[in-house]
Amino acid sequence: MDIFVQQIINGLVLGSMYALVALGYTMVYGIISLINFAHGEILMVGALTSWTVVQALADSGLPGW
Repeated sequence: MDIFVQQIINGLVLGSMYALVALGYTMVYGIISLINFAHGEILMVGALTSWTVVQALADSGLPGW
């Protein structure tokens, strides 16, 4: 049951990230009628930065998550 609850939370978090990116695309397209693909790039920069911080914390002995 513990794994099921964790997977539900993981799905909600991932779905909310997809919804935020889709909302950004929709807002930009609605305003300037042009699709701007920079949203995905910004999302990946944030993901890679946080992964780097987690890896640095794991090497220093501090808890990463």
